[in-house]
Amino acid sequence: MALEASREPTEASAQLPDRIGIDLGGTKIATLKLSATGKVLYQQRQATPQASYQGILDALSKTITAAQQAAGSSQTTTIGIGTPGARSSKTGLMKNSNTTVINGQDLLGDLEKICQQPIRMANDADCFTLSEAVDGAGAGADLVFGVILGTGVGGGICLQQRIANGPNAIVGEWGHNLMPLDRLPQELASALVRGRACYCGKTDCIETWLSGPGVSRTYREITGQSATALEIFSGSVPNTYRQMVFDLYCELAALGLSTVINVIDPDCIILGGGLSNIEGLNQEIVSRLSPYVFSDHINTVVAKAKHGDASGVRGAAWLW
Repeated sequence: MALEASREPTEASAQLPDRIGIDLGGTKIATLKLSATGKVLYQQRQATPQASYQGILDALSKTITAAQQAAGSSQTTTIGIGTPGARSSKTGLMKNSNTTVINGQDLLGDLEKICQQPIRMANDADCFTLSEAVDGAGAGADLVFGVILGTGVGGGICLQQRIANGPNAIVGEWGHNLMPLDRLPQELASALVRGRACYCGKTDCIETWLSGPGVSRTYREITGQSATALEIFSGSVPNTYRQMVFDLYCELAALGLSTVINVIDPDCIILGGGLSNIEGLNQEIVSRLSPYVFSDHINTVVAKAKHGDASGVRGAAWLW
């Protein structure tokens, strides 16, 4: 990959508006304001209202106003929002969101009416990928695949620091492809309990194996006991079981990501989400890719996100 481009202030950038980014999550709303040169001017976190769509609209409009009025900022701002799910290119309404109260709602249109200015909106995984492609672990790479490994499994694609969009608003949704378990070594494949139901209505989606709940299920099937992914990988369970789950997880992650490499051949894959914090995860995935990738060599870099939990909100700011 090429070296990261400089983002030193210039006379031209000094005239550009500040950028407000918002990451609308299932449990929190993160807000960030950046100058045109990338300097953090304001940041805030608050709980996501759970009761109603109107509550989310009110919370978003208030946090936008607070960011616009923050001291030391320019009078003009752009606004970008990262959301769970996506805005349907057919209806303009939200779909596929695990924050279910926004599904079927015109979130973008309603917010633009409240704020009286244009707003750009993208899937949260797309925002994560954009952030890491602009000035994160994927800076300088032509083709970046961003991966979210958390409560769900999502992804996004950036080509030359631009989010790739498609007619169905599902670019990068590798988590809802079938995990190709039959490609695993026979002794491993035969030991797995298949038929994991996914909320999308299918079975054995990649998400059902690589998400946090998927890790918990794997642990329960191996040990007969219950534990969260955080408990498993933080050392709260016996080391032998932890190692077994870790090894299986890395093998499945390599298998799942090999399907991405075989299709789009990215320069780099950037890992985000809570499970990306597992020590040594990216190196272990790389070491297991070779049997599954259709090539005699693998030059794709697999790296942990540079900006961590802040990548989503930073990427929302960079939508402009």
